[in-house]
Amino acid sequence: MLGLDVCEFGGQVLELLWLTMCYRGLMADKEEKPMADEEEEANLNYTPPAQKSLSEIQDLDKEDESLNKYKQTLLGAGPVVSDPNIPNLQVTRLTLMCDQAPGPISMDLTGGDLEALKKQSFTMKEGVDYRVKIHFKVNREIVAGLKYVHLTYRKGLRVDKATYMVGSYGPRLEEHEFMTPVEEAPKGMMVRGTYHIKSYFTDDDKTDHLSWEWNLNIKKDWDE
Repeated sequence: MLGLDVCEFGGQVLELLWLTMCYRGLMADKEEKPMADEEEEANLNYTPPAQKSLSEIQDLDKEDESLNKYKQTLLGAGPVVSDPNIPNLQVTRLTLMCDQAPGPISMDLTGGDLEALKKQSFTMKEGVDYRVKIHFKVNREIVAGLKYVHLTYRKGLRVDKATYMVGSYGPRLEEHEFMTPVEEAPKGMMVRGTYHIKSYFTDDDKTDHLSWEWNLNIKKDWDE
């Protein structure tokens, strides 16, 4: 249905809007290949589109009222923050979503003291299903090809890596949300213990929007 509606507005606009905003692919990619400096992106076989500013997209075919309404639905009315000192993208919160948890497992990423998270340890019961939920804001320009990279270490050795394609988003007043697929926490005596996690929120341009570290303690029970 969306494709038919856009085709009525012309092939050029279809290609531009599809590449920059309609892409909402979600995938998980786990591989063994080491990352250069632990921050090199995984090969997702994805070629980023040419970047266009928000104003360039909004200026396309301005005389077409129907198209303008459609673009406003996708892109919003325009920048929501004009202060250049405020980042275009702000990651505000990460939450481990688990129905069995006795309380919220959430970390505030807006306080500025990310070093304190390195000393915190969040508890999760072994074998439970969980998802990672990330809140973020886009303030001025479209961000394309956002990725969340999640590296897991135990006793100094990397034991897992996951790269999630978040997608492309435009500015708006409300926060955007991204949720990873359901995963199962490790289970068994051999895997219980503390895991150190390095998280990265980046994009097609390899911009480091936010990097932080935290700890997850896998236990036999929540209150052990």
